[in-house]
Amino acid sequence: MLLRIMSMKEDIVAYGRTLKGLLIENGASEVGFAHLSGSQYVSGISILLRIPAEVVRSIYDGPNIAYFDQYHILNAQLDKLANLGARYIQETGFNALPMTTDRVKEYGNYMTELPHKTVATLAGLGWIGKSALLVTPTYGSAIRLTTILTDMPLEYGTPVKESACGNCTRCESACPGMAISGKRWNVTMQRDEFFDVIKCRAKARQLSKERMNKAITLCGKCIEVCPYTQKYIGH
Repeated sequence: MLLRIMSMKEDIVAYGRTLKGLLIENGASEVGFAHLSGSQYVSGISILLRIPAEVVRSIYDGPNIAYFDQYHILNAQLDKLANLGARYIQETGFNALPMTTDRVKEYGNYMTELPHKTVATLAGLGWIGKSALLVTPTYGSAIRLTTILTDMPLEYGTPVKESACGNCTRCESACPGMAISGKRWNVTMQRDEFFDVIKCRAKARQLSKERMNKAITLCGKCIEVCPYTQKYIGH
């Protein structure tokens, strides 16, 4: 029995190393594994892609075409990575569901059933900032995310349960839509308790229309001013 348990643990470690290596080799910036309780899928795989530093620097005064183009490029790359990872998992005999852009559906107040950023916090990759975006130590909030759901057992990260933003108010002060309350997130809070998505969406769409003539919710100011993002882009 002991040998069997040891073999299972070795398999779990090997699965994770191979999967993470595959995703990183194909362009992922970071990969983390989360344990999902109360789900038919025991594991969530969080995949991060960094937004190029030069693109982040360019949005200091609002959204632009370079940011718009990069947004869609990164989404397409994330879909490819999610599908690639899912294929590997399925080839090893487990079930996998890549949460690609065509699968993630919004409901109610622009919510999703299992947000990518929630899986990322459970995987230990970062915390939810005052802007309601994931913040990572390496890239700040200058990232795009996707998720793979699977029943493959993995070696999980340590969940992040509270904000590391401290008393910083940069995103709150810079938000053109005044959508950020300044309250610090913790795992017990709902998004709408500290962030007004309606105000954010309305202003972002206004700016996108004015700056790019695009009907899209794209702003990025809170991403650009975050101290962790600023460190990443070299400011």
